[in-house]
Amino acid sequence: MSSTLTPPDVEIHEGTGTGSDDHLTPLYNVVLLDDDDHTYEYVIEMLSKLFLKSTEKAFRHAVEVDNDGRTIVLTCDLQAAEFGRDQIHAYGADPRMERSQGSMSAIIEPATTCG
Repeated sequence: MSSTLTPPDVEIHEGTGTGSDDHLTPLYNVVLLDDDDHTYEYVIEMLSKLFLKSTEKAFRHAVEVDNDGRTIVLTCDLQAAEFGRDQIHAYGADPRMERSQGSMSAIIEPATTCG
């Protein structure tokens, strides 16, 4: 007897492969924006707790947001992206910095595709 396991909350849609009737869910990036009111430690802690990033991956995001002004922390469907952005906005101030008055900023943008 053969069975297929499907992870929970995953819908599989099969099309004909012609492209005319295939439905792909658009993807969105959750982009963390830089500021000077949060420490690397805050970014690492937040990304580890909210997005289950390893300390190493969270550190790389902290470096990228510091150097480039932004970093993509998640690419997913719109509902999950909105939830991720809202979680960042609700995370709160950095207790390591007196001037930190609130959470970091994040935006959602359509994910671009290559090709």
